[in-house]
Amino acid sequence: MIGDYPDVIFAPCGGGSNLGGIALPFMRDKINGKDVRIVAVEPASCPTFTKGIFAYDYADVAKMTPLLYMYTLGHNFMPPSIHAGGLRYHGDSPILSQLRKDGLLDAVAYNQTEVFKAGELFARTEGIIPAPETCHAIKAVIDEAVKARDEGKEKTILFCFSGHGHFDMASYDLFLSGQMKDYEYPEDKVMEALEYLPKV
Repeated sequence: MIGDYPDVIFAPCGGGSNLGGIALPFMRDKINGKDVRIVAVEPASCPTFTKGIFAYDYADVAKMTPLLYMYTLGHNFMPPSIHAGGLRYHGDSPILSQLRKDGLLDAVAYNQTEVFKAGELFARTEGIIPAPETCHAIKAVIDEAVKARDEGKEKTILFCFSGHGHFDMASYDLFLSGQMKDYEYPEDKVMEALEYLPKV
């Protein structure tokens, strides 16, 4: 629509609706050889794509749903109470999970303080307070833009601005007051989830 095409696409990813909405229209081109990188951006405290297991699992803790083949941290996953950045779901959409498994989708994970720092920078430069989920994509965009600048490359970066942060002021307050803590989901917890996955 604007006479350009993205080199890279970023979107925050919890369950996958933001990522799927912006990236799937470009996936056919990628499958057919177009050079476009598509990246899920998730929190280090809920790293379904970057640390999760590709397996059948329930979509809910009550185990009432049909089994879904997806990247999961286990249906009984609970994010730590210090996690303020949204994107808390234990799994990812089966479609996006298969694309990740097939190598068509990349993923990165960030700690919440660096994510909120990126959100603060965006708010100060653009005048819009982004939702914590959105801040994940903004952090990835900043990193990509700085890398391109340092390498002397021009890139077209597309990202999903998924929402404003007007209802997330308490989380911003935690960040701005220095009370926000980082937490990376440990590998042993991922392995523990294997015990609770359905036997398929």
